[in-house]
Parts: sequence; structure tokens; C-alpha cells
Amino acid sequence: MVKAHDPASGGDELVEFQCRRFALPQAGSKSGWKKGRDLRSIPRMGSSDIQSHPEESSGFFVMTRERYMKRTMNLAKKGRGKTSPNPMVGAVVVKNGEVVGTGYHQRFGELHAEANALRVCQDKARGASLYVNLEPCCHHGKTPPCTDMIIKSGIREVICATLDPNSQVNGRGIKALRDGGVEVHLGVLEEEAKKLNEVYMKFITTGLPFVMLKVAQTLDGKIATKLGDSKWITEEDSRRFVHSLRSSVDAVLVGANTVKRDDPELTIHNAGGEDPMRIILDSSGSIPHSSKIIRENKNGKTIIATTNRRTKEKFQEEVGVWNLKKGKDDRVDLAQLLKKAGENQITSLLVEGGSRVFTSFLKEKLVDKIYYFLSPKILGDGLGSFGDLGVRKIHESITFRDYEIKRFKNDLLVIGYPNWSSDTCVA
Repeated sequence: MVKAHDPASGGDELVEFQCRRFALPQAGSKSGWKKGRDLRSIPRMGSSDIQSHPEESSGFFVMTRERYMKRTMNLAKKGRGKTSPNPMVGAVVVKNGEVVGTGYHQRFGELHAEANALRVCQDKARGASLYVNLEPCCHHGKTPPCTDMIIKSGIREVICATLDPNSQVNGRGIKALRDGGVEVHLGVLEEEAKKLNEVYMKFITTGLPFVMLKVAQTLDGKIATKLGDSKWITEEDSRRFVHSLRSSVDAVLVGANTVKRDDPELTIHNAGGEDPMRIILDSSGSIPHSSKIIRENKNGKTIIATTNRRTKEKFQEEVGVWNLKKGKDDRVDLAQLLKKAGENQITSLLVEGGSRVFTSFLKEKLVDKIYYFLSPKILGDGLGSFGDLGVRKIHESITFRDYEIKRFKNDLLVIGYPNWSSDTCVA
């Protein structure tokens, strides 16, 4: 056990931690993106990298590298809900054990994290180390290539958590830096970095949004009473969390029955940030003009997804209308809906109800992640969270991996990934 001042924390607090080395995949190990080039030849940081830097091989140094990388990810999170369809990226510049510059990608279209960090440290960048949670870009987009700026700044080495699966980057950023004389280490906190940008990772490789399902139910599995009352299943602190979750996604989706029964606003309330786009699954175009979601179509962000060609005529310019084909149940084809959403640069979709919508998304295995609130209430007769999912044997049930449990004042929240979802990377 070691006690030391932690320069990555940005303060003088004395921290205590266990000295250890980390082990990441060796060069040539099987690791790469499902789409794009074969990246197995790009080495990750492993024992060979540590041994090549004997002055940096102590457990203390490795832990410091991890802590600096954690700081980049904490910076990256500040851009949550503002950078889509770009990823969340943070950058930290370190020289002689001192943080001399930090930055993060603040908003889509604005400077990238590396540019913001290098602008802060200016000439101190020469000979310094740059930590970044995603491979620097090497192509012209809304901003110039970050790799050019890094090389020109005199940065000695770049410590990068993970590759960018974007086909325009996808290992080319690493190559450009190395060709420019910059030492690159890849793989520090790689899994954490991928999870941080799980939305981007799916969207950039498939063109489809990352789908999250949010359920709030009683202990006996009900989302409303038999009369349709659902306000409120969960307590206020849980609802504040949901408002914050909405502020981080591109769009929220509910079914027509939820609109008719609850007349929701689907806004972030006072969570800070911007309201997401609101998508209503309404195959017949039956929701009333008086619905809040129609009357308060803020910034033109309400879309009705329908199979009824007369829906556009009914609502004219009040809301946007997507005319989609019918699925097997004569309702909106959800696969086409997600394709349409992706074409409209919707990278993340939060499905909030109701029971029929939950069932359809799960039955078609279109959910990537679930937020499952459990409230300590029992209703008895009422509306169940799900309909028939086609499960006839216990072993056919939907199970979850990598789940965590959060405790609110009275409610529990289970967050997990359904068993059919997989990491963006090939293990």
C-alpha cells in the first residue's frame, strides 16, 4: 500500500492505493471491431511496453497512468448529451508529473478535446504526454485533424484508451501519430472507455441508434392500476434521474396508448440541457390534437411514426410524420423505425412505454440496455409491464449481463444488458 499526492486529481489530497501492474491484451491478440479493418496488429499496452520503459515500470507509474485516463473520461462526461453524433472525449496533458492542460469535446461542431487541451497548455506541450480516451481523428471534418495538431505541438507521447471504430479513423490516427514521431500507447482502461462511448460505438459501426428501455414498475410487475393510473410508480428522486437520462439521449419513444392515458410531456424538466426528440409510435394516427406532446411541440421535436398515410394530412405542419411499413403485427415495423432514426442522426433512443411497446422491442431483440426501476408497492390487478414474450421454458427467459443495482430513497434501479446484446468489439 502506497500513500502519495495524486497529481491527476487536480488537488493536493493524499491518496492511498495498492501498487500493481495491469495486464492488457498483448500485441497480436485477437481484438478488433466487427466492421472495418483488422486491427489485431495494433499493439495494446502490456508487459512488453512496460519493460521497454524501465524508468516507468513501477506499480506507482502504472496506477498514475490509469488515474490520468480516468480523469480524461470524467472530463469527457461533461459533454454528455451535447456531442452527438460525435463521441464524448476528454484530454489531459501531463509534463513532469504536472497537469498542464485539460479539455473535452464540449459540443458537436466545436473543437475536439485534444485541441482544447493543447490550447490551454500552449508551449508546455513540447515533450509532454497527452492522455485521451479515444483515438485522435486524422481526417478533415468540421474541424482539422487532431493528429496534425498533436504532432505540431511537440507532444512526446500519446496514451490512448481505445481505437475509434469510425472507418475514417480506425487505426489510422495511431499510424499518423507514429509516422509523425509520436510514441503511442494503446489500451489503458480500454473497456471503460468503450462503455463510456457505447452509444457512439454502436451507431458508427451499424448506423442504428443505441436502444435503452426504461421501465418503472411495482414489486408485483405493474406499471399502472387497472384504471390506467401510473402517477407515480416511483418517487421524485427516481424521476429526477430519468429526466437527467432524457437529457443525455437524442430521442425518447412512447406508444400512442401512453400518450392517450398519461398525456406526458417527455421533457427533461429542470435537469439542465436540451429536451430530446420525442417519437410516438402511432400506427393508426389516433392520438388527439389536444395532447401536450402535440400542443407543446417545442423546436419541432415531435415525430409520429405511423403506417397510416392520412396521419400527415391530419397533423399537417404540427409535428413531423414518418410513414413506415407495417411489421408482422400490422403495427409500425420497428427495424425500419430504427433505420429511419439512424438516417436522421439519432444515435440513442430511450424507450419509455408502454407495455405493448416494451414487449415488441424485447420480443424483436432490439434493446441494447435496460433501466429497470422497482418501487416497493403492490397493486394487485393492474397493467403488467410486459405481454407475451414467447417464453415457454425458464431457460428461454431474457437474462442480463454486466448489471448493476443503484439505490434511491425508496426505489431500486437495475441497469443491465440483455443476453443477446454484445460488445461492439470482437473479443
